[in-house]
Amino acid sequence: MQLVVARIGRAHGIKGEVTVEVRTDEPELRLGPGAVLATEPASTGPLTIETGRVHSGRLLLRFEGVRDRTAAEALRNTLLIAEVDPSELPDDPEEFYDHQLMDLDVVLADGTEIGRITEITHLPSQDLFIVERPDGTEVMIPFVEEIVTEIDLEEQRAVITPPPGLIDESEAIVVSSRDDDAAADGSAEGPAGSSGKDD
Repeated sequence: MQLVVARIGRAHGIKGEVTVEVRTDEPELRLGPGAVLATEPASTGPLTIETGRVHSGRLLLRFEGVRDRTAAEALRNTLLIAEVDPSELPDDPEEFYDHQLMDLDVVLADGTEIGRITEITHLPSQDLFIVERPDGTEVMIPFVEEIVTEIDLEEQRAVITPPPGLIDESEAIVVSSRDDDAAADGSAEGPAGSSGKDD
């Protein structure tokens, strides 16, 4: 099975290095020297990684045959694709490959259906599930332990306990300095049944 493991960004320096947006939890395995990766568009590849290093928190790669900035810049926005055995699992039982999470049903703890995972976005600070609701709208859910409480691959579902406002914006608790001033003289009205606390 083919998985997108990175997207090539802009050229770095003049010797053919490029920045990459990592889309795998195992960059040391998928994006190490010697790895041969298919590409999208296919005409750009396959590309073989020659060297890799981290610079200012970003992964820089150099590919065989790419020797200058012009050649590196021509690779911009290319997707890097690795061939992965579908039965292969991460070493850490708390980690999952994107293909395991795609199309999982997202439900609340009481079983209420929220939607289906259609995309996973890897950000520097956390991963996000892009969830398509039954009405066709999308909601972004941070893939963090406090919100995503269970991944059940057998049942093909992800159980979440979202904070107020994450799923339904009308439930959001808005706090402003005006509310604080009003609260001081006892005239503020808060949302019914909500404490405003989110630990």
